[in-house]
Amino acid sequence: MLDRSKIPAGSPQADLNSAPRPVAFRGEGFAPKAGRYAGWIALVLAIGLWQLAGSAGWVNPLFLPTPSAIARAIYQLALSGALWQHLSYSIMRIGTGWILGTIAGVIVGFAVGLSSLARGIGITFISALFPIPKIALLPLLILWLGIGEEPKIATIALGVFFSTAISVYSGVDAVPRNLIRMAQSFNVPFHAIVRRVIWPGALPSILAGFRITASVALLLVVSAEMIGAEFGIGAFVLQAGNLMQTDQLLAGVVILSLFGLAVGRLINLLETRLLHWR
Repeated sequence: MLDRSKIPAGSPQADLNSAPRPVAFRGEGFAPKAGRYAGWIALVLAIGLWQLAGSAGWVNPLFLPTPSAIARAIYQLALSGALWQHLSYSIMRIGTGWILGTIAGVIVGFAVGLSSLARGIGITFISALFPIPKIALLPLLILWLGIGEEPKIATIALGVFFSTAISVYSGVDAVPRNLIRMAQSFNVPFHAIVRRVIWPGALPSILAGFRITASVALLLVVSAEMIGAEFGIGAFVLQAGNLMQTDQLLAGVVILSLFGLAVGRLINLLETRLLHWR
């Protein structure tokens, strides 16, 4: 074996041994990329196995109808017009409650994040009221607001409000303080600091909160409709369950799932548009 220590300095062999070797670049950062078709392929396989199990008689259709039976139930609901009636009521309640709760949550979240007085008062109330299940307040809201759409919308708005406020003031707290101090040292006005420094820095946390509150609103609207509503996806699912119509029950569940996927896709597009600088 060649002893490298005996190779004279300056020789071509020594220059060859001391030449820098290329090193693989490791600074790409953590940027996970989801497979473009992997999720859809897995979903199709799962549905195919489900259909096979139902068609082969391995599963009782009363307890778990096949995907084809569920699709047929959705088609019949769409033809009869019942699907659009229930869906329109649920969308109206979710949209109104989510918008009201989000606006209030963003305002309170920024106040708590930017003001010491508001933080001292706001965090106390948020910590005390956030753990309360909002659906438990529905009977009280019915007593206050009467029987109608108002208590259902208020229930959704309350659930969205607390989650939004927490995500907003957490995002404000996560903004690097050296950026704020730098802007202050250049005598940048307060409103400009909020608009150009704090808002962009807190936006990822705010949009993540939107994703959570969309799920919260969906859960609350189903629960509220099951308790006191004639129309809505939650009322439809409850009625189908009481009548042991499991194909229609799962049709309602699939509709809720598709609605959740659509909302998630919308938030993804919003993130792509607003967070293009990341």
